[in-house]
Amino acid sequence: CLMARRLVEAGVRFIQVFPPVRPSFQPWDNHSNLTEDLPKICSYTDQASAALVKDLKQRGMLDEVVVMWAGEFGRLPISQRGTGRDHNRFGFSLWMAGGGFQKGLVHGATDEIGYRAAENPVSVAELHATLFHVLGLDHKQVTFQYHGRDESLTDYPVTHAEVVKDILL
Repeated sequence: CLMARRLVEAGVRFIQVFPPVRPSFQPWDNHSNLTEDLPKICSYTDQASAALVKDLKQRGMLDEVVVMWAGEFGRLPISQRGTGRDHNRFGFSLWMAGGGFQKGLVHGATDEIGYRAAENPVSVAELHATLFHVLGLDHKQVTFQYHGRDESLTDYPVTHAEVVKDILL
């Protein structure tokens, strides 16, 4: 996280940080050994991620930097083979700091067992549209060519994705 802050100071625009634990590329993918691995992963990341946000704020950089903490999926609220949890595409949590997001806001909630987004759901396309917005880009205009056709991260207009304005300053 210290290196991430130094990269921000050097002008690097996108930085991805992974903790130095097994497996090194994606330690949050806990399909097994959850009770053993998760506390170890958290011990590597909790203080460091909090220090990164505090450090950016102290240096006056947090208003211009988005810090996003997320995995690739949510997790099912039930056990997978007794030792892990499988992917859940219907409900997931993440947190963001800085860059125009409201401080201390909790947006949305899952159902009573944690399986499906039940209150103020935000689709992945809407999350991407919102991130584009805080980065100063219009997700409806940013496209790339793939197999001869224009594609976009939000698949607009098919998804009808819009910026989630009530989480922004």
